[in-house]
Amino acid sequence: MYSRKKLKSALESMMFVWGEPLSVNDGATVLETDRKEVRELLRELKNEYEQEGRGIRIREINDSFQFVTLKDNEQFIEKLCRPVKVKRLSQAALEVLAIIAYRQPVTRGEIDTIRGIKSERVIDGLMNRKMVEVCGKSDGIGRPNLYGTTDEFLKTFGFESLKDLPDIEGFKIKSAADEEIDEEDEDYIGQIEMNFDSDENNEEGEKIDEN
Repeated sequence: MYSRKKLKSALESMMFVWGEPLSVNDGATVLETDRKEVRELLRELKNEYEQEGRGIRIREINDSFQFVTLKDNEQFIEKLCRPVKVKRLSQAALEVLAIIAYRQPVTRGEIDTIRGIKSERVIDGLMNRKMVEVCGKSDGIGRPNLYGTTDEFLKTFGFESLKDLPDIEGFKIKSAADEEIDEEDEDYIGQIEMNFDSDENNEEGEKIDEN
């Protein structure tokens, strides 16, 4: 049986070479120890990096851990790295992403009703970016797909879990059939920004025929 110091060192090395978030389950399997101990060691390591004021931090994402750079050092990293031309997510994609994030699991029909416009192409684009995924089937007529956000969404926006989403009063309890997003909700949707490297300019979709 390895010492806690050795296990912590091994986990640090594993995170460094893995690149993607290292799950507690994978860490426990490789080290042949229980998940509770691995989780405790990773959180200890996370706290050590923060207390020492290091330029590298550890982010916890849905029971997985990953090395990230300190956000305060972003300006220096940008100067070092070669500039890459990126485009922001379109307003339509931001709207759909915000609706899914706050109402998940949610059907495409519910999203369409809130927006007043068809969202199929926008949802497909978000799925291609691995920001959104099918997370089940609704019990409604035809059993339509239910959509939810992914770990990639959490990583992109710097959240550790969905609990970190800013609170929008009443958003989750509104009925998609008879409620509109109020001005405060629309303001928040407009504030969400992210970068990605593909053009989404033509994804507004078709307006829903109310006749």
